[in-house]
Parts: sequence; C-alpha cells; structure tokens
Amino acid sequence: MAALLPAEWIKNWEKGGKSEFVQLCRALSENKNHDVGFRDIQQALYELAYHVVRGNLKHDQASNVLGDVIEFREDMPSILADVFCILDIETSCLEEKNKRDHFTQLVLACLYLVSDTVLKERLDPETLESLGLIKQSQQFNQKSVKIKTKLFYKQQKFNLLREENEGYAKLIAELGQDLSGNITSDLILENIKSLIGCFNLDPNRVLDIILEVYECRPEYDDFFVPLIESYMYMCEPQTLCHILGFKFKFYQDPSGETPSSLYRVAAVLLQHNLIDLEDLYVHLLPGDNAIIEEHKREIVEAKQIVRKLTMVVLSSEKTEEKEKEKEKEEEKTEKPPDNQKLGLLEALLKIGDWHHAQSIMDQMPPFYSTSHKAIALALCQLVHVTIEPLYRRVGVPKGAKGSPISSLPNKRAPKQAESFEELRKEVFNMLCYLGPHLSHDPILFAKVVRLGKAFMKEFQSDGSKQEDKEKMETLFSCLLSITDQVLLPSLSLMDCNACMSEELWGMFKTFPYQYRYRLYGQWKNETYNSHPLLVKVKAQTIDRAKYIMKRLTKENVKPSGRQIGKLSHSNPTILFDYILSQIQKYDNLITPVVDSLKYLTSLNYDVLAYCIIEALANPEKERMKHDDTTISSWLQSLASFCGAVFRKYPIELAGLLQYVANQLKAGKSFDLLILKEVVQKMAGIEITEEMTMEQLEAMTGGEQLKAEGGYFGQIRNTKKSSQRLKDALLDHDLALPLCLLMAQQRNGVVFQEGGEKHLKLVGKLYDQCHDTLVQFGGFLASNLSTEDYIKRVPSIDVLCNEFHTPHDAAFFLSRPMYAHHISSKYDELKKAEKGNKQQHKVHKYITSCELVMAPVHEAVISLHLPKVWDDISPQFYATFWSLTMYDLAVPHSSYDREVNKLKVQMKAIDDNQEMPPNKKKKEKERCTALQDKLLEEEKKQLEHVQRVLQRLKLEKDNWLLAKSTKNETITKFLQLCIFPRCIFSAIDAVYCAHFVELVHQQKTPNFSTLLCYDRVFSDIIYTVASCTENEASRYGRFLCCMLETVTRWHSDRVIYEKECGNYPGFLTILRATGFDGGNKADQLDYENFRHVVHKWHYKLTKASVHCLETGEYTHIRNILIVLTKILPWYPKVLNLGQALERRVHKICQEEKEKRPDLYALAMGYSGQLKSRKPFMIPENEFHHKDPPARNAVPAAVQNGPGGAGMPTSLTINTVRLEEGTAEETADKLKEKSQGVVKVINKTVNATPKVTTSNGNSASNSKIIKEKDDKEKSGKEKDKEKKDKTPAATPEMKALGKDGKDKPKEERANKDEKAREIKEKTPKSDKEKEKVKKEEKASKEEKSKTVVTIIESKSTAEKEREKEPSRERDLAKEMKSKENAKGGEKVPVAGSLKSPVPRSETSESEREQKRRKVDTHSSPSHSSTVKDNLNELKDSSAKHYINHTTPTLSKSKEREVEKKDLDKSRERSREREKKDEKDRKDRKRDHSNSEREPPQDSTKRRKEENGTTGSSKHSKSESPSDSPRLNEKEKEKNKSKSSGKEKGDSIKADKMEKSSSGSKKESRHDKEKTEKKEKRDSAGGKEEKKHHKSSDKHR
Repeated sequence: MAALLPAEWIKNWEKGGKSEFVQLCRALSENKNHDVGFRDIQQALYELAYHVVRGNLKHDQASNVLGDVIEFREDMPSILADVFCILDIETSCLEEKNKRDHFTQLVLACLYLVSDTVLKERLDPETLESLGLIKQSQQFNQKSVKIKTKLFYKQQKFNLLREENEGYAKLIAELGQDLSGNITSDLILENIKSLIGCFNLDPNRVLDIILEVYECRPEYDDFFVPLIESYMYMCEPQTLCHILGFKFKFYQDPSGETPSSLYRVAAVLLQHNLIDLEDLYVHLLPGDNAIIEEHKREIVEAKQIVRKLTMVVLSSEKTEEKEKEKEKEEEKTEKPPDNQKLGLLEALLKIGDWHHAQSIMDQMPPFYSTSHKAIALALCQLVHVTIEPLYRRVGVPKGAKGSPISSLPNKRAPKQAESFEELRKEVFNMLCYLGPHLSHDPILFAKVVRLGKAFMKEFQSDGSKQEDKEKMETLFSCLLSITDQVLLPSLSLMDCNACMSEELWGMFKTFPYQYRYRLYGQWKNETYNSHPLLVKVKAQTIDRAKYIMKRLTKENVKPSGRQIGKLSHSNPTILFDYILSQIQKYDNLITPVVDSLKYLTSLNYDVLAYCIIEALANPEKERMKHDDTTISSWLQSLASFCGAVFRKYPIELAGLLQYVANQLKAGKSFDLLILKEVVQKMAGIEITEEMTMEQLEAMTGGEQLKAEGGYFGQIRNTKKSSQRLKDALLDHDLALPLCLLMAQQRNGVVFQEGGEKHLKLVGKLYDQCHDTLVQFGGFLASNLSTEDYIKRVPSIDVLCNEFHTPHDAAFFLSRPMYAHHISSKYDELKKAEKGNKQQHKVHKYITSCELVMAPVHEAVISLHLPKVWDDISPQFYATFWSLTMYDLAVPHSSYDREVNKLKVQMKAIDDNQEMPPNKKKKEKERCTALQDKLLEEEKKQLEHVQRVLQRLKLEKDNWLLAKSTKNETITKFLQLCIFPRCIFSAIDAVYCAHFVELVHQQKTPNFSTLLCYDRVFSDIIYTVASCTENEASRYGRFLCCMLETVTRWHSDRVIYEKECGNYPGFLTILRATGFDGGNKADQLDYENFRHVVHKWHYKLTKASVHCLETGEYTHIRNILIVLTKILPWYPKVLNLGQALERRVHKICQEEKEKRPDLYALAMGYSGQLKSRKPFMIPENEFHHKDPPARNAVPAAVQNGPGGAGMPTSLTINTVRLEEGTAEETADKLKEKSQGVVKVINKTVNATPKVTTSNGNSASNSKIIKEKDDKEKSGKEKDKEKKDKTPAATPEMKALGKDGKDKPKEERANKDEKAREIKEKTPKSDKEKEKVKKEEKASKEEKSKTVVTIIESKSTAEKEREKEPSRERDLAKEMKSKENAKGGEKVPVAGSLKSPVPRSETSESEREQKRRKVDTHSSPSHSSTVKDNLNELKDSSAKHYINHTTPTLSKSKEREVEKKDLDKSRERSREREKKDEKDRKDRKRDHSNSEREPPQDSTKRRKEENGTTGSSKHSKSESPSDSPRLNEKEKEKNKSKSSGKEKGDSIKADKMEKSSSGSKKESRHDKEKTEKKEKRDSAGGKEEKKHHKSSDKHR
C-alpha cells in the first residue's frame, strides 16, 4: 500500500507538512465509502505515530496535530487507540529501547485525546502500568479474570440444593415416594420435567440425583431403568457415562472405597446398554498396565517361594529368613488399593450379565480376576443358577434332596441349561474362566462332576443317531478339557477334600485309562506351572512330602500314612512323584511306603499307577548299571514296589500291563521285571532257581500241595488279587499277546537287543524273559477257566507257524489246555455211562485222550521236516510235550511230609494252654480240612497217574518208528524233546529225566536206553556253554536226576537185574527191526554197565575240566552251576573228584580279584565238594577191575558207550550206528546246535563247524579219524596177535589196537593213553574174529553188497596196515585246513569225541563169533547199514568187503579166524616195535625243539580238536593225575611191546612233572610224536576217504 504521508511532509512539518496532513485527514473522513475512509484514516494516523516512534517527528508536534484531527470523526479516539494497540505490540518486540520510549511519550502526550477506559481495554497491562494508568498489572489481570468469569460463566440454572432447595426437595420427594402403586416412570418423568422448568433446575444434576436415589432403592430396577432410559432422550448420550465416571472418580482416593451399590447401578445400566463398557472402562482404576504388572509380580513371588523351599537353608539362616517373611506378610496385610474394574465385574456377575463380565475378564491376564475370591464365588453362583434344571434332572444322586437354587429375576441373564448341549454352550465357557478357582465352591465342583458322570453314562449307552454321536463326541472332548483345565487344578487348591476326590473318581472310572493317564500327565507336568497359586502349592506339597518321608519308618506307618493320605487328596501327582523318586534311591522304604498308602482314595490309587508307569518310562534313566552287566537298582526297586502295591490295593492294572506289552513290542525286555514282580506278588507264583528238591517234588503234586509245600513263603490270600489280575488281562485281551510277545522276545533278547550289551546282561535278560513267561503261563493255567483258556490259546500249529512261537513255549502254553480238555471229556464220558469198574474208567480216559490229542498229532506234523517223523511218531512227540510230572508220578513223600506237618501243628495247638478254646477249635478245623484235602488230592492224583500209565502202555508200540537207525532215533528224541524241555523249567528238567526212565521201563521198542544215557553224559560242553545261568541250573537238575537213576542201577546188581536186566533199552546189539525177546547174551551185564557208568563219570570230569580251563566266563559259571546241582551223585570216584577239586581250587585263586561272582560260585562248590569227599570211593570199588595188572587201567577212558568189558557186538553195533549216521547227525546237529547255542561265545564260535547239542558227535574230522584209527589199530593188533602166543591174545590184541589208538588219545590227555592200554585187551579178541572172518569172506564173495560195519572196520584196518603213509598225509591236511581256518583257538572239550564205541570184550572167541553171526543174520539191518555207509564218500566204499557170512558154518569160521589171528599178531608185533622206537626218537627231538611261540600251540590245539577234541589251555593237566601214575605202574607188568609204550608214557609223565613251565611243551611233544606215528602208519587211500567225509561234514 502506498504511504499516505510523504517524507517531505515530515521534513517540512512546520512549513506545510502539518497543514497537508490535516487536509488529508479531513478529506478521508469526509469520504462517502465508510469502510475505505476508516482504513485510510487508520493508516494515516499509524504512519504519523510510526514517524514519532522512529524519531523523525517529535511527540508534542504529533499530539498537537492529532488534537486538530480528532474532531473530524466521532470514532477518531477509538481509531487512535487501535493504532496505539498495534504499535504497543510492535514496539514491545523491538530491541531498541529508544523507540519504545518514543512510543510511551507519544501515548502520554495523547492521553487527553483518548479516554483511560479505552486504553485500558486495548493496551497491554504492562504498558498501562508503565503509563501509570494502573498500579499493578498482576492485580489488573486477576480482576479481569473475575469479571470475565462473572460475565461468561455465571449460570442461570440452579445446580445445587442450597441454591434452590425447594425445587430439589420436590424432586427428591417425587423420586422417593412409594412406588408400589400405579405410579409409572413416564408419569414421574413428566413431573420431573415440570420441576426443572419451574425451579430452573440443572438437568445434569437432576440425572445425578435420580442415580443417587436408584442406588438407595436397588429393588426398583423395573422403575428406574425405564425412567433413566426415557430421561436420556433429553440429554447427550455421553452424559450418563460422564456422570457415572465422575462418581467413580470421587472414590479413587487411596483411602476411598467404592460402594457396591454404585457398582450395581453401573452393572444394570451396562446390561441394559444405557452406557457403553468401553466408555465407562476408561474412568475406572487401576489401569490395565498396573494389573499386568501386579500379575507378573505374583508369578515372580511364587517362583521365589519355590526356590526358597527347594533351597537347603542352614538353621542360623532360617531364623533371619522367618523374620523377613513375617515383615513381608505384615506389609501384605495392609489393604490393597480398591480395584474398581473387579468391583464392576463382580456386580456384573451377580446380576448375570455374562457378556460384559467376559469382556472385562478378557482385558486381564488369565485367571487374574477369578483369583479374587469374591469374583470366583460370584461366577460360581452364576454357574449354579445356569446348570440348575439339568442338574436336578440328571445329576442329583438317588436319595439326595439337595437345595434347589432359584433362577435370577433378570431376563437378560444367561439361559439355564436344560440339556448337555446347552451345558456345553453356556456353562463350559464360564468354567474355563473359573479355572483352578472352582476350588472355592466344592458343592459346585461336585455338581459339575456329577453332570459329567451322567453325561458319560449317556455317552456310553449305544443307539443314538450318527449326528447325535458326533455331538456327543464333541461334548466328550469338551468334558475332558474341562476336567484338565478346571476340575483337576481346582482339586489341587482344595484343602484336603477326600469326598471331592472320590466324587471325581466316580466320573473318571468311566473314562478309558488312556484318557485318564493323559489327564494325569497334564495335571502333573503342565497344570502346576500355569498359575502362581499352583506353583506355590506344588512347592509346599513337595516340602511337606519331604518332611513326611524323612520321618517314615516301619514303626510310625499309621500316623505317617494318615499324613500322606491327607496330602494326597489334593496333590497326588506331586506327592507320588516324590515318593517314587525316594523309593528308587532307597529300596528299604518300599515296605513302609506300601503300608502307609492305605488311606488313599480310589482316584489317588489310579494316579499312583500312572506315576509308576511314568517313572518306569523315564527316558533319562539308564536301565542298566554302569558296568552294563546288571539291571539298574532303581528299576528293580520300582518293580518290587509295583508288585507289593498292586497286590495290596485295588489299583487298575490295565495301564501297567499294556505298558509292558508295548515295551515288548518295541523289543525291550527290561520291563518284564515289573510283570514278574506283579504276578509273583498278586498270584503268589514264584519263579526261582533256588528251589529245594522237596519243593520241586511238592510242585509235581496238585494245587493244594503246591500251595503248602511248593513255595518259599506260604501263599495266602492271593485269591482276590489274582482274580483282579486275571480280570485285567481278560478285559483288555492281554493274556495271550503278553505270552506270545515274551516267547518271541526270548530270542529277541539275544539277536536284537543283545548286540551291544554285555553277555552276562543278555543272559540275565533272557532268563528274566523266560522266567516271566513260565511264571505268567503258570498263572494263566491255574487261574483261567477251561473255556477262557481254550477260547484264547490257538492250536499248536497256529502258535508255532503263524505267531512264530518257539515250540517249547507253544507247548507250555497249550499243555494246560490239553489237560483241561481231556479231564472235561473224561467227565462227560463218565456221566454218560455209569460203569464204575476201574477197567471202564481207564477205557474212557484213553478214549477222551484220543479225542483231544488226535488233532494235536495232526497239527504237530507241520512243526518239523517230514524226515523227523521217520524216527519218532507225532504221537510220541505230542505225548512227550503234553504230559507233566503230575501225570507221571505221585509225590507220596511230599504228601506225607505236609500231612505230618499238619499233625504236628494240631498237636502244638492242643498243647498250647494260652490259646482261647474257640480259636483252638477253628485252627484245628482248618488243619483237619487241609489234611483231608491233601489226602483226597493224593488219591485223585494216584488214580490219574495209573490212567496215564495205562494210556502210555497202549501207545508205546507206535512211538519210535526207527526207520533210519536207533542212533538217529535217540538223536531226534534228545534234539526235539529232551534238550529243549529240560532247560525250560526246573520241573521240566525233572520231568525229562523221569520220562526217559519211563520210556525205558515201558520196554518201548526201538528205544536204546543205553545210547540215550550215553549221549546225555558224553558231551556236555556245548550244551553247558550255550546255557544262560538259569538254564544251566535246570540242565544241572536234569543231569542230577539222570545220574540218580544211573547211580541207583549202578549201586546194586539186584536192582540192575530187576530194572534193566531184560529190558530192550539195554540190548547191546541194536537191530533195526523188532525186538525178539532178546538173547540174554545181547544184554549188557551188570559189571559192564558199571564200566560204562565209570566212563560216563570220566566224560563228565573231562568236560568239566575243559570248561573250567577255558577262562570263558560263561563256561566257568555254567559248569560250576551244573556241578553244584549234580553234587549228590557226582563225583563218586576219588581220583575224578580230586582232579575236579584241583581245577576248582585254581579257579578260586585266579578269579578272586578278577570276577568275584565266579569266585563266589567256585568257593561255594569247593566247600560242598570237600564235604562230599568222605563219600567218594576208589576207582576199583566203583567198577570191577580184572585181577591182572594189565587190565587194571581204568576203563573210563573209552569213548564207546560200552565199558571195558562190554560185549564186542555192542561196540561193533554202536560203531556201526555211528558210521551210518555220521553225516546225517552232523547236519542235524548243526541245525540243532544253531538253535541251542544261544549264548554265542568265543568258544563255540571257535569250535569246528559241527557243534553237537548233546555231544553226539563233534568235529567230523575227529569222528572219521577215530574210525580210521580203530580200523588201523585193529589190523595192527591182528598182526601182533598172530605173532604172539594165543594165551596173551586178548591183551595183546588190545595193545595192538591201542598202539594205534594211543597216539590219538595221548594228544588229548595222557590219562587216556594209559587207560587205552587196557582197552586193547578186549578189542583184540574182537578183531581176531573180524580179521579171520573178513579174510575168509573176501576170498569167497568180494562182489556181494551186504555190508556189515564189523567187516568194514576190519577191512579198513587192513588197509591201514598196507598204507602207512595215508594217515600222515591226512593229519597234515587236517592241520593245514584247520590253520587255514584263521588260526582261531579251538578250545573244544574232550567231549568232542564222538561216542564211537570202542568197547572191548574179554569174552571167549566162541561167544564173539556167535554174536557176529547174529549181527549178520539180520538182513534188514545190513541193508540199513549199507545205506548209511553209502553216505560216506564213494572212495571209501571200495575198501569195504562184502560178505555173506551167514552161509558159512561156525567151525570153518573159527579155523579161518585162527589163521588170520596168527598172521596179524606177527605183523602187529613187528610194527609196534618199530613204531615205539620212532616215537621215542621223535619225543626227544620235540622236547628240545618245541619251545614254540604261542601260534604253534594254537595249531596244536586245533590238531587236538581235530582228532581227540580234548584241547585245553596250554597249562592244563589231564583230568585225573592220580590215575595216570597208577596206570604207569600197572603197565609195567605188560608184555614187551606194551612195555615200550609204557616207557613212552612214563617218560612223558616225568617230563610233565619235571617243570611246570614245560608241562605244555612236554604234552604237546608227546602228542606231536603220536601224530607223526599215526601219519607213518596211515595209507593214502584212507586220507582220501577222510578228506571227503570231513569236507562233507564241514
């Protein structure tokens, strides 16, 4: 804008500027456009004043001209005041002070132009003060504020009662009148409006008063709510909320307390949607952040409490801690600040406004609101109301009245639940908000649980539609959630309420255990961490549990039990978890804890079962000890506790049994320990290897006898607990699965679990698995009804073929079924016909047996290869496996023992003066009843046994078919029947021995008792080595019983003659076809039997010594166990006993530090052995020795089943059998041994490939070599015999034979060497005959095909003579082959020797010839022999000469034989001399050179295995030293040829004695020389034969 006041005017102010300015002002004021004129004048005046401020014009000049201008317009002073106002602002901002002074002076100069009031109005108070228009700017300001307040804020309405008391008085009277008449809210509203208008009342104040009155008259909801609603139409919507908020704020002082009436009013208004929760919520304190902070603080405090309780505090610190805690508690007791949000929430819940209450709860941390008791109770009350109709319909128990709860008057409250579906929609949500705080209302807790129970009843009843089922499923899962989130946590917070616990169990028992255990798991592991209160409770429970457990002893079980019970009602999981952790550490707590658990509720018992399973399944715990050889003690303690607690209390077993089954499915057998304990404690069935023979005997009787005399503890009161166990198994179908899993797991232990584990542990687990199976099977057999059993156990072929159950276990499970079946059929038949004769009964019994067993006979055929049934019939197989000791013999002595005990008891009762008469009577009655029961049972068993024996008598002819050979039959019998069963259980071991005796006594055709016993005793090393600890114990029992029988026969000629004399089992000629009554000469006579028994004892010694010397843990342990078991009958011979004693003593010394368990076993055995020493007898008393010194060498060395004086034909035949079956048995045995050798230890691995389960034949090379030896030696003997005088013939013959045999034997041990000198004697006779016969026959009919083994032998012997180099080569090859096997050590026992009979006889030649003729006279036999021989390689067949001797007359035979004998004698004499020279030389060489590195010794060992199989540790001595010396002396009396040999043996002995260091070498030297001699004497063809056959076997 252009300046109105030019600068020239100012410069020339006095001259013309002033006048110009005045004219301008006049012109402007006269301007018709008022607005433009006003602005221009303003500008003109401003510019003038501005020049003054800047100092261009003086203030008086300006004031003068302004005085002139002021009159031009009326409003000029006002315009000037405006200009001053603007300049005031501008100058106050300037920094130059002079400008401000100029301005002040101008205003002062113009004061006469503008009035004070206008200036006061427009200028700043500070300016006015500086102008002197006012005294103080501050006072002026205050005054102006007051004036403004008066002007603008003074109301026209009356806000307070005191202002217009009449109007408000009328209002209060209006609202406070009696509202019960026809007065409506609309009418009152009109009156209120008129009062407001008349008395000018403030409407907001009126609303406030309405609310105040409503607070005081809460019962008139129906009046006040519509009134307020109507009134609100006249106000702004927020007004009501603000007024309420203002009311709440009034109470927010620290000391204020909001009245509940205000909460209620606010709640009702919220419910009727008159205000918005969000609007009101902001007015309430404390803020949400403060609430969250408080919640966090509570959690931290809870954790601190836990830490304090778990920390170990020393007593001095304790007092300080307690003082601090007291102070803290005092602080806490000060009243917490008022929480208006919770107050409002409580009010909402009380009036039933669930919707808004839920919104408030959602704003807070979970369970924070309900952790306040008032709110929890309010919510509980709301739930009470909501569930009332449904609870009255389905939840009230019979006979209970209950107190009905009236519904809320409020129509907007939640709908009451009439059905379970509504319950889910309405109530479950409320309960979830309640959470653990349902504990405040136990009655509601009980109601909810009862509703749950009612629902489960409906849920489990069938017949609903598919949609309904789905709904029910949803409901069920909701119920489980409620249980998990509400019921169980609430129970934890309840104070020891056993009724609630029982109430809850009422519902829980309807859940399957899987759901229950899941709930317990959540409760134990998660719930307690979800809420600070629960965290504290957990800590306190543990603290209390520690306190109780520290003081728990056997003496204070009752009071402690009460405390435990009290604690367990609310927090069982935490308590039991702690108790179990203590039990795992201290097993002596088990008994007091079990006794103290009697005050638990049913729910607690169930929780205990869960806790036990959880503890067992704890993945962090190792199931074996650090040494990896034993099961951990915590597992043993838990198992023991399980058994005790499940027996004593009614705890459900399903979960535990299923857990064991699942562990077995997973291939873990550790947990079988639990099943074992549970069955033992609940059913009273013990499995222990430590049973005495008396107990074992009692176990073969009836149930009553078993209970009285069979167990260690008297089994009482197991009826209920065994019934519970049975029900659990049947209800959950676990009986058969557990059996099958255990049966399968036995092998799983070895082949799946066993890989990494220590051998000892594998054995323990195997035993545990097996024992548990036996125990569990026993439990099922005695507790399941016939129907249950038969329904559950499938047939034998299904068990074995489909379920892959091992045969022994399958028969074990099926056996009770057959017995039940037969007895029930028998009873049916008895009822059908009333015939009472014994004959009829037996006939019926046999019929019922046939009916039951026929399908079994069919079924067993599929279990084995068809080849098996050539030798034994399926009927025999099934009979063997289906019978038990109960069927074979009555334990009369056991019955007598128990009856006598009862008589003694009754006498004691009579003598007892202190016992009251009525008790006496009762006890006596009990004893009498028991006695009668036992006698009745004995009678019943006696009848049963007689029936069974009748049945066996009828069956026996079809038992053994012997289509191949008797040897093969025995092999099958041992392999498929005896061995698997004798190690199954202690009673089975006894049964097997009895069964063998029974088969013998029944005169069963084709059964050679002699062979059977021989095979059992001959080679026990493999069987012993492959047993576990418990199996070894059972095997020992079996051997013990077998030895008992043998010893009985050995003890007295009369007994022997009576029980064996004319029995087919003791025939020495084993014909292939039927037994024709037997020639007396075919029987083994008593003296020869004694020789055989001595041989068996010797074999046992040899095997035992070998096992003891292997250094292998399993061998040593098992043989010591077996030896301990057979101690009553072995050793009987002094020198054998001494040999054993030395070895055991050595073990004691060696193992003392290394393996204490072996040391303990050895010491135990050693002590018992010493105590038996007085009962041992010298060898010559044990079996008769011939008077000549030469024969005095013990016969025990022999390998054949016949003793020294056994008839030739027995020898011959057994040899024949052996040869015939060599290959077959090798293969079969291989199969068998693979099954039998469970514990695959070094020794067994190292043995040559054919492992014999029963010691039938071992390394094939050895078998064949022995044959060869025999043949060879036979020929040599024949030569010698011819050279020598007839008088010396028998002995010389024997010598001749042994001249060859000896080297082989010596390699094994010197003993044998000496003994075999004796063997030679009888053998030579035999060979004489052989040679004669063979020569004659060969001349006559070389082309015929009937081959007898005798002949084959003699021809083989001749060939040996002709081809001396053959055997040397053979031995070399054997050696190289075995070395090629990897140089493994082959510690095979002496038992490896095949039982190739080398029995020799000293009978007259005539008798022998007669026997020979007998042998040949059986064409069928010859043909079988021929077949068997054909199995040997063809090369060997060339050398057998075919005979048809039966056509020759006896006299001719004799002549031929005599000639042959003479020739052979000469030959053998010469050869022997040569041989012995060579031997001596070689011995010398070797003794010098044979200090070889260990490799050589292993070679040597292999060679020994290959030939005699009696390898030992290099240090070992031969099994009996003392006999060796005697033998030497006896040998001195022998002929020259034998003298040389004797010299050799003495030398060797001396060398052995001379230095312990060279023991090893000297024996090996001797053995080597013998080998070489053998090689020299053998021929090339023989080698070929040997080669082939050994390859075949290998």
